[in-house]
Amino acid sequence: MEECVQLARQVGQRVGAELSLPVYLYEYAAIRPERTRLEDVRRGGYEALRTRIKSDPLWQPDYGPSELGPAGAVIIGARHLLIAFNVYLSTSDSAIAKQIAVQIRESSGGLPSVKAIGVLVNGLAQVSLNLTDFRRTSLFVVLERIHEAARLHGTAIQRTELIGLIPQAALQPPSPYMTPIAEQQILEVQLASVSC
Repeated sequence: MEECVQLARQVGQRVGAELSLPVYLYEYAAIRPERTRLEDVRRGGYEALRTRIKSDPLWQPDYGPSELGPAGAVIIGARHLLIAFNVYLSTSDSAIAKQIAVQIRESSGGLPSVKAIGVLVNGLAQVSLNLTDFRRTSLFVVLERIHEAARLHGTAIQRTELIGLIPQAALQPPSPYMTPIAEQQILEVQLASVSC
């Protein structure tokens, strides 16, 4: 992680200098503690940052100019592998997905290293997850908790969806509620296929 932090800061400095873009560092690469969480840095989006960068000394970028151009700003960080995962429920009631998300996400007192929101996607309620450290909270535990909460709401997990790649270790122990993962979505499989 120390090497990743150094690389993130070097890239951030270079992006700021060579591309003239404001750069904010987050997670382990953060220089300011209030910028550790990505969602805190992104809060309010482009419009809020455009105001803050000019008026609030705490929102001066880590590198680059103190004004937004047409390309906006850049966020660069060093963090553990993130697993982006969606759980579709057998209901169109997005309020159920939102309630489950509140129950399981760390920021609401739920599971450590879990970020979650409830949304409606193609007519199905979905709990959209970011698992920021699967060693602290396994995907198995998350799916068990969602299964139980869904059952209490009179619904069930219909299917799951992995976005991107997942380390093999994150699939252990296997969950009966997980839709099978394609071999090409396993990180180690992809790494083994790259010729050096």
